[in-house]
Parts: sequence; structure tokens; C-alpha cells
Amino acid sequence: QVRLVESGGGLVHVGGSLIVACAASFPTFRYTMSWFRQAPGNDREFVAALTWSDGATYYEDSVKGRFTISRDSSNTVLLLMNSLKPEDTALYFCAAEKFGPSGGYDISDDYTYWGQGTQVTVSS
Repeated sequence: QVRLVESGGGLVHVGGSLIVACAASFPTFRYTMSWFRQAPGNDREFVAALTWSDGATYYEDSVKGRFTISRDSSNTVLLLMNSLKPEDTALYFCAAEKFGPSGGYDISDDYTYWGQGTQVTVSS
């Protein structure tokens, strides 16, 4: 059974750091692994992607230089978040698509597998 479980969310002050993890029930090497987030009243938005083919990483503009996506093990993907801002507050979701999404890596509809999300709250 394909399963993604996020962990590591919590409350952090502005400027602080947090690591959220995505544990998969399968080896992720053939999957593009991504993080999306959704704040109340907003659409789900792309945050970061780690492609299966060459390990390239991509980031949404507002998190470039602050967030880092990486593979911690064959089954775990991390999102390191530094210099957190109040606008980073959201429910963070892990997503996976075998051999990568057919469209862009930043299109949520193109991912088949999703976790339940972990809440990140940045207080000012």
C-alpha cells in the first residue's frame, strides 16, 4: 500500500527553522517527491520538488534560498525551512508521482500520492 506520512510540523517564531519529513511506504528513487502547502482560504501551492531522474531540485520563488528539499534515506524526504516568515504558515503536504508528473512538477493535480499534511505555524 502506497502511503506518505508527514511529520515535524509545529510552532516556530519568525526567523526560526523547522524540518518536516515525509516517510514513504516505498523506496522513493523512482518518484518525484514534492512539497505543497495550503493556508486557510488559499489554494494549495507548490513549495519544492526533488525529481526522480537526476535529483534536481526546484523551489517556489518565495522560498528560494530559505528552504531545502533533500532525500534523507531511500524512504524519507526532508524539507528544511530556515528564516521562516508568518506567510509560511500553512498545512504542508508531501506528494509523490512515479517517474515524475506528466505536467509540471509544480502542478498538484499531476501527483497521485499525498500525505495527510503537517501544520507549520510561524508566529510574529
